[in-house]
Order: sequence, then structure tokens, then C-alpha cells
Amino acid sequence: MTESDIEKLLKALHKEEVQFVIIGGLAAVLQGSAYVTADLDLCYSRQRQNLERLARALASFRPALRAVPDKVPFRLDVSTLRSGMNFTLTTDVGDVDILAEVTGMGTYEQVVRFSEEMEMFGVSCKVLTLEGLIKSKQAVARAKDLRLLPELEALLEIRKGRKKN
Repeated sequence: MTESDIEKLLKALHKEEVQFVIIGGLAAVLQGSAYVTADLDLCYSRQRQNLERLARALASFRPALRAVPDKVPFRLDVSTLRSGMNFTLTTDVGDVDILAEVTGMGTYEQVVRFSEEMEMFGVSCKVLTLEGLIKSKQAVARAKDLRLLPELEALLEIRKGRKKN
């Protein structure tokens, strides 16, 4: 996924006023990590109006379930979003994971407490904080997450040191 693709997605989400928090690899990069990511991971609010907005925002990118045969019918709409929680999608602009619940943190309402506003491409977005990233990576405990933890913890210590001075 290129910067241009991320910009298109974020602007579509912003235009529809979708409530979401950027999590995962892109959040780590925005917090200063050297991590390389190829997708966009979001935690979204499950309020009905937000589900409508999310479905509208992603519609033009032709979302489909990732790693599922094309023969399996799929339509990202309010009904689908209400029936599921976490979706790994492929779109015309790259892979997008939308999660209603983040391991170790909970739903959007809990995740948003560990977020901060950042501007990307002229759009204000909520992004998971270093503390939130560390908490979620520890809970998931996949090898790639555990490898990232020392860098995230070092970034947090550097940030805390700057605040003291």
C-alpha cells in the first residue's frame, strides 16, 4: 500500500465522518517506529450510524475478504458489519483490516482512550499511542509483535525523558 493509497482511504473515511483509530503497523510508524507495513489497520465504532458511514467510505474501493475464494459472496454493508467484528479485507488500494475489538484493549470505546490526534494528508486522525501499541502487542504476543516491543518501549522512554526536561 502506497502513501497515496493510504491518503485516499483516510480522506474517504474522513469525508464520511467515520469514527476509527489507526492501530497496528501504521500507528507504530506514526509514533516513530522504523517498522515497515503494507496494510492499514483500523479499530472502528460499532454504532449503527458509524457502520453505515464505514460501509459507504469503503464501497468505492471494492472491499473483499482476504484469503477467501472469489466464489464466496461478500458485501460490506451494515448487516455484514453487525454480523461480524473483525474483517481482513483486500481493496483496490491495498489491504485493510477493520477491527471492532483489539486484543488486550477491547472495543473502540476502550481503544480511543489510548489514542491521540495526528494529522495525515491534511486530515485529523486518531492514532493509537505508544502505550496502547505496547499493550496490544504484548496481548497478541505474535513473534512479529514481540520483535517490535523493544523499539516501542525505547520510543516511549525517549518521549518520557523529553517530557521531564
